[in-house]
Amino acid sequence: MNALRENAQQIFQAAIAAANPYEAVKKHFVIDAQFSKIHLIAFGKAACSMTNAAQTLIPQHLLGNALAVTNYENVVSVPNVEVIGAAHPLPDLAGFHAAQKVAQIAKNARTGELVLVLISGGGSALIPYPVESISLEEKIATTNLLLACGATIHEINCIRKHLSQLKGGQLAQLISPAKCHALILSDVLDDDLSVIASGATVADNTTFADAIHILKNKNIWQFVPESVQAHLEKADFETPKSLENVQNDLIGSNAMSVQATVESARKLGFFVTNYDYPLCGEAREVAEKFVLNVKKMALENEKMAFITGGETTVTLRGNGKGGRNQEMALAFAIAAQKFGLEHKWLFLSGGTDGIDGVTPAAGGIVDNGTLSRMKNAGINPLQLLENNDSFHALQSTNDLLITGATGTNVADIQILLIQTEKN
Repeated sequence: MNALRENAQQIFQAAIAAANPYEAVKKHFVIDAQFSKIHLIAFGKAACSMTNAAQTLIPQHLLGNALAVTNYENVVSVPNVEVIGAAHPLPDLAGFHAAQKVAQIAKNARTGELVLVLISGGGSALIPYPVESISLEEKIATTNLLLACGATIHEINCIRKHLSQLKGGQLAQLISPAKCHALILSDVLDDDLSVIASGATVADNTTFADAIHILKNKNIWQFVPESVQAHLEKADFETPKSLENVQNDLIGSNAMSVQATVESARKLGFFVTNYDYPLCGEAREVAEKFVLNVKKMALENEKMAFITGGETTVTLRGNGKGGRNQEMALAFAIAAQKFGLEHKWLFLSGGTDGIDGVTPAAGGIVDNGTLSRMKNAGINPLQLLENNDSFHALQSTNDLLITGATGTNVADIQILLIQTEKN
């Protein structure tokens, strides 16, 4: 089983390498001599790597204000760039102050100048800049409710856009009349640029009415702060529905990383099947469906790999510790035993950012022996799954996937390896 584990980790690393933000910026940004000054604004989990690449490309005499905002785990110093650490997934005061600086750089940009905006996953939470009638604490409370009820990233970002002074195209609006060029590393499955980091440089096709509908449909409208309700109901403006002088380029995505895992698995001798891409839905339900679907397939090759990616959700039922990838891995192990998945198998579910939920793990990596090891450790896996405590379940058997913060973020990768030979 150790060989399968090593193979899975190697394949997962190929996914992370394919989303290398430094190389992506180097590949896609070309200096245009027409600009008198180039300012840098970066926010997201890959902000430091992206600004590091950009500042090597921009001649010193052209470089203006330069700011990178990233999560605390990914903070590194970057030459000629002010780096600010902030909280994710729930915003904090450091992020609020960083957002104010972002807005100031945007407002100060002039005609004939370029603002290069480098956007990566997590960027929305890292630059919270709520409208004046809503406090940061009230916005955090609203975000917390959305995360706990299993709202999708599209739904969460629709709300964020309509509580913000930067999101939903409003940052690009502040940058005008200077030119705005955004390089975007996607952490959403359909690569909808208006959703990534809440689309700060992209025209918004959602409305205040949509935001209200989402909160009511999720049955949390009555729990959000009164200031949020009042703002959404009485707002006398809309997010911009069209923008001028803006260029948005996608430079990395989950789909690109999934393709890299496929190529890596093939090089290791696996017969690869692309499984149900992209994965979405409740993590534990997706895991069970994965097991049932694979059981129906004819496993005719000695080394099989089922590879996919996506972003599942978790509806909190308990008070345990974990994340969607750890929950999916634990649920997969339980379903594999319940439905009798045969042969030697190993399942990995990991976040490409290296951080799953509020834990030090990227996800989980389970196999035929995981539940037996939990039993020997005195752990009841079903009980911990019901308490959303996948972290402690997997920790007890050394089945946590630990990579550390990777400096990028293109959603999640799932890898199922099956070895059918009898040795």
